Amino acid sequence: MEKIIEDIDQRLALRLRQLRAAQGWSLDQLAGLSQVSRATLSRLENAEVSPTASVLGRLCAAYGLPMSRLMRMVEDDFTPLLTRAQQPVWDDESSGFRRRSVSPPARALAGEVLDCELAPGSTIAYPATPRPGLEHHLLLQEGKLDITIEGVSYHLLPGDCLRYQLNGASAFATPADSAARYFLFLV
Repeated sequence: MEKIIEDIDQRLALRLRQLRAAQGWSLDQLAGLSQVSRATLSRLENAEVSPTASVLGRLCAAYGLPMSRLMRMVEDDFTPLLTRAQQPVWDDESSGFRRRSVSPPARALAGEVLDCELAPGSTIAYPATPRPGLEHHLLLQEGKLDITIEGVSYHLLPGDCLRYQLNGASAFATPADSAARYFLFLV
Protein backbone atom coordinates (compact mmCIF):
# COMPACT_ATOMS: atom_id res chain seq x y z
CA MET A 1 0.00 0.00 0.00
CA GLU A 2 2.90 2.39 0.79
CA LYS A 3 4.19 2.17 -2.80
CA ILE A 4 0.72 2.93 -4.22
CA ILE A 5 0.47 6.04 -2.04
CA GLU A 6 3.95 7.18 -3.11
CA ASP A 7 3.04 6.64 -6.78
CA ILE A 8 -0.14 8.70 -6.40
CA ASP A 9 1.80 11.51 -4.69
CA GLN A 10 4.37 11.49 -7.50
CA ARG A 11 1.70 11.51 -10.21
CA LEU A 12 -0.23 14.24 -8.37
CA ALA A 13 2.92 16.38 -8.15
CA LEU A 14 3.49 15.96 -11.89
CA ARG A 15 -0.14 16.78 -12.72
CA LEU A 16 -0.05 19.92 -10.54
CA ARG A 17 3.07 21.11 -12.37
CA GLN A 18 1.42 20.37 -15.73
CA LEU A 19 -1.77 22.24 -14.83
CA ARG A 20 0.16 25.33 -13.75
CA ALA A 21 2.35 25.21 -16.88
CA ALA A 22 -0.71 24.84 -19.12
CA GLN A 23 -2.13 28.06 -17.62
CA GLY A 24 1.21 29.80 -18.03
CA TRP A 25 1.17 30.76 -14.34
CA SER A 26 4.18 31.30 -12.13
CA LEU A 27 4.18 29.87 -8.62
CA ASP A 28 3.55 33.42 -7.36
CA GLN A 29 0.51 33.82 -9.62
CA LEU A 30 -0.96 30.50 -8.51
CA ALA A 31 -0.26 31.37 -4.88
CA GLY A 32 -2.27 34.57 -5.30
CA LEU A 33 -5.18 32.80 -6.99
CA SER A 34 -5.33 29.85 -4.62
CA GLN A 35 -4.28 31.47 -1.33
CA VAL A 36 -1.72 28.66 -0.93
CA SER A 37 1.82 29.81 -0.17
CA ARG A 38 4.45 29.72 -2.89
CA ALA A 39 6.65 27.51 -0.69
CA THR A 40 3.85 24.97 -0.21
CA LEU A 41 3.10 24.94 -3.94
CA SER A 42 6.76 24.28 -4.71
CA ARG A 43 6.92 21.45 -2.17
CA LEU A 44 3.72 19.92 -3.60
CA GLU A 45 4.97 20.10 -7.18
CA ASN A 46 8.22 18.43 -6.13
CA ALA A 47 6.37 15.68 -4.20
CA GLU A 48 8.12 16.70 -0.99
CA VAL A 49 4.79 16.76 0.88
CA SER A 50 1.34 15.28 0.35
CA PRO A 51 -1.44 17.83 -0.13
CA THR A 52 -4.24 18.22 2.38
CA ALA A 53 -7.88 18.17 1.28
CA SER A 54 -8.13 21.90 1.99
CA VAL A 55 -5.08 22.74 -0.16
CA LEU A 56 -6.31 20.55 -3.01
CA GLY A 57 -9.69 22.26 -2.74
CA ARG A 58 -8.06 25.68 -3.08
CA LEU A 59 -5.97 24.56 -6.06
CA CYS A 60 -8.95 22.98 -7.77
CA ALA A 61 -10.95 26.18 -7.30
CA ALA A 62 -8.11 28.14 -8.93
CA TYR A 63 -8.12 25.73 -11.89
CA GLY A 64 -11.94 25.47 -12.09
CA LEU A 65 -11.64 21.72 -11.67
CA PRO A 66 -13.50 19.42 -9.25
CA MET A 67 -11.11 17.61 -6.90
CA SER A 68 -12.37 14.27 -8.14
CA ARG A 69 -11.40 15.21 -11.70
CA LEU A 70 -7.92 16.15 -10.55
CA MET A 71 -7.63 12.83 -8.73
CA ARG A 72 -8.92 11.02 -11.83
CA MET A 73 -6.08 12.56 -13.83
CA VAL A 74 -3.58 10.77 -11.60
CA GLU A 75 -5.46 7.50 -11.16
CA ASP A 76 -5.69 4.56 -13.55
CA ASP A 77 -7.74 4.48 -16.75
CA PHE A 78 -11.48 3.83 -16.89
CA THR A 79 -12.63 0.24 -16.33
CA PRO A 80 -16.29 -0.82 -16.02
CA LEU A 81 -15.81 -2.96 -12.89
CA LEU A 82 -13.77 -1.80 -9.93
CA THR A 83 -13.51 -4.22 -7.07
CA ARG A 84 -13.11 -2.68 -3.63
CA ALA A 85 -9.41 -3.52 -3.74
CA GLN A 86 -9.05 -1.56 -7.00
CA GLN A 87 -10.82 1.59 -5.80
CA PRO A 88 -8.25 4.34 -5.20
CA VAL A 89 -7.99 5.58 -1.62
CA TRP A 90 -6.55 8.92 -0.57
CA ASP A 91 -5.86 9.87 3.03
CA ASP A 92 -5.37 13.36 4.45
CA GLU A 93 -4.01 12.48 7.88
CA SER A 94 -3.75 16.12 8.94
CA SER A 95 -7.52 16.63 8.70
CA GLY A 96 -8.65 13.09 9.45
CA PHE A 97 -10.23 12.73 5.99
CA ARG A 98 -10.23 9.55 3.92
CA ARG A 99 -11.68 9.33 0.41
CA ARG A 100 -12.29 6.12 -1.53
CA SER A 101 -13.24 6.64 -5.15
CA VAL A 102 -15.95 3.97 -5.52
CA SER A 103 -16.83 5.07 -9.05
CA PRO A 104 -14.15 7.48 -10.30
CA PRO A 105 -14.92 10.14 -12.89
CA ALA A 106 -14.43 9.18 -16.51
CA ARG A 107 -14.82 11.01 -19.79
CA ALA A 108 -17.65 8.68 -20.84
CA LEU A 109 -19.63 9.01 -17.58
CA ALA A 110 -21.38 12.04 -16.09
CA GLY A 111 -21.34 11.06 -12.42
CA GLU A 112 -19.05 9.65 -9.79
CA VAL A 113 -19.33 8.18 -6.30
CA LEU A 114 -17.05 8.76 -3.30
CA ASP A 115 -17.02 6.91 0.02
CA CYS A 116 -15.71 9.42 2.58
CA GLU A 117 -14.73 9.24 6.24
CA LEU A 118 -14.09 12.18 8.52
CA ALA A 119 -12.55 11.60 11.96
CA PRO A 120 -14.17 12.89 15.18
CA GLY A 121 -13.61 16.59 15.85
CA SER A 122 -12.50 17.33 12.28
CA THR A 123 -13.34 20.22 9.97
CA ILE A 124 -12.61 20.68 6.29
CA ALA A 125 -13.47 24.03 4.73
CA TYR A 126 -13.50 24.79 1.02
CA PRO A 127 -13.58 28.55 0.34
CA ALA A 128 -14.85 28.13 -3.23
CA THR A 129 -16.32 25.54 -5.54
CA PRO A 130 -14.12 24.28 -8.35
CA ARG A 131 -17.05 24.30 -10.76
CA PRO A 132 -20.13 26.42 -10.04
CA GLY A 133 -23.37 24.46 -10.07
CA LEU A 134 -21.76 21.06 -9.49
CA GLU A 135 -24.55 18.77 -8.25
CA HIS A 136 -23.96 16.89 -4.97
CA HIS A 137 -25.98 14.16 -3.26
CA LEU A 138 -24.53 13.35 0.17
CA LEU A 139 -25.87 10.30 2.02
CA LEU A 140 -24.68 9.94 5.62
CA GLN A 141 -24.11 6.28 6.50
CA GLU A 142 -22.68 6.48 10.03
CA GLY A 143 -22.03 9.10 12.71
CA LYS A 144 -22.92 12.77 12.71
CA LEU A 145 -21.98 15.44 10.19
CA ASP A 146 -22.51 19.19 10.10
CA ILE A 147 -22.35 20.71 6.65
CA THR A 148 -22.41 24.39 5.76
CA ILE A 149 -23.25 25.20 2.15
CA GLU A 150 -22.89 28.84 1.16
CA GLY A 151 -23.63 29.99 4.73
CA VAL A 152 -26.56 27.62 5.41
CA SER A 153 -25.88 24.89 7.99
CA TYR A 154 -27.31 21.37 8.10
CA HIS A 155 -27.00 18.71 10.80
CA LEU A 156 -27.09 15.18 9.35
CA LEU A 157 -27.76 11.88 11.07
CA PRO A 158 -27.46 8.38 9.56
CA GLY A 159 -29.77 7.91 6.59
CA ASP A 160 -30.12 11.66 5.92
CA CYS A 161 -29.45 12.86 2.38
CA LEU A 162 -28.39 16.42 1.57
CA ARG A 163 -28.82 17.45 -2.08
CA TYR A 164 -27.38 20.68 -3.43
CA GLN A 165 -25.74 22.50 -6.28
CA LEU A 166 -22.58 24.14 -5.03
CA ASN A 167 -21.82 27.69 -6.12
CA GLY A 168 -19.68 28.95 -3.22
CA ALA A 169 -17.99 27.97 0.02
CA SER A 170 -18.66 24.75 1.91
CA ALA A 171 -17.50 23.12 5.13
CA PHE A 172 -17.77 19.64 6.64
CA ALA A 173 -17.41 19.10 10.40
CA THR A 174 -17.81 16.27 12.87
CA PRO A 175 -18.43 16.67 16.61
CA ALA A 176 -15.67 15.60 19.02
CA ASP A 177 -17.58 12.45 19.96
CA SER A 178 -18.43 11.14 16.47
CA ALA A 179 -16.77 10.35 13.18
CA ALA A 180 -18.78 10.39 9.95
CA ARG A 181 -18.91 8.05 6.99
CA TYR A 182 -20.84 9.19 3.95
CA PHE A 183 -21.30 8.59 0.26
CA LEU A 184 -21.00 11.59 -2.03
CA PHE A 185 -22.53 11.36 -5.49
CA LEU A 186 -21.35 14.05 -7.93
CA VAL A 187 -23.14 14.79 -11.20
